[in-house]
Amino acid sequence: MTQNYVVLLGTKGGPAIRPGSSMPTSNLLCLEGEQIVVDCGLGVSRGLVDQGMQLRDLSLIFITHLHSDHYLELGPLLHTAWTAGLKTRVDVYGPAGVDAYWQAFLASMRADIDLRIEDEGRPDLRDLVAIHVMDAGHVMVRNGVAVSALRTEHPPLVDTFALSFKTDGVHVVFSGDTAPLPALEDFARGADLLIHEAMLKSALPALTARVGNGSEKLMQHLLRSHTSAHDVAQTATRAGATRLALSHLIPSDDPSYGPQDWHDAVAGHYDGALIVGHDGLRIDL
Repeated sequence: MTQNYVVLLGTKGGPAIRPGSSMPTSNLLCLEGEQIVVDCGLGVSRGLVDQGMQLRDLSLIFITHLHSDHYLELGPLLHTAWTAGLKTRVDVYGPAGVDAYWQAFLASMRADIDLRIEDEGRPDLRDLVAIHVMDAGHVMVRNGVAVSALRTEHPPLVDTFALSFKTDGVHVVFSGDTAPLPALEDFARGADLLIHEAMLKSALPALTARVGNGSEKLMQHLLRSHTSAHDVAQTATRAGATRLALSHLIPSDDPSYGPQDWHDAVAGHYDGALIVGHDGLRIDL
């Protein structure tokens, strides 16, 4: 079995969960022995454990942007890994503001952290986590994995990023959240796997009605800040991506829509291998 793979831990677009729904966005990317977490929506800790990962081995995390369905569980994941035996450094890369989030989380948990250091003899969690504010362009190289970022179109946020992970033999791209973005075509050029957010326009009226406490602004946000499935397919085709995985599905929890609706939306726009994401789906590379 290949040691290079992606697991779509959470495939739901948006932060809310309901009985029977999938979980918000999180992913595990394994390349060249590196276990890389991409986004930390609600449920990421459980999702990693369900894949057999020891949380004490956590070492590298990327956050694409500061919407709660992508970073709500960042602090709890790091804290839980610490209680599970973490004693080595974790590098966290994310947009401006992720550093403030981490400091605020530490402040909120100070009593517990200090108590466990004193009462249980644990290392100081504050010394184990290194926060790196990233920008577009080259981000880092580690153990043969080169990471770069592309600023996406996801208003009203500005610091929102797609991420490219390259080794000598594998190229994986995460779109992050974005409206249709021509620059993503070059960014994902020849990717072995493009993991792209996707939306079904026909399902949006029912989705916004189900939310219950929003307004017409929610519909406006969805239309200006996300990408419909047929546009995703066209991006993948122009990029020459070998495989396309749809994730951050909008909607993912409406029983009136299923995998066939996503296939139908892509049909005629992309001829490569299409994967409709669901929680826990492993894609070998």
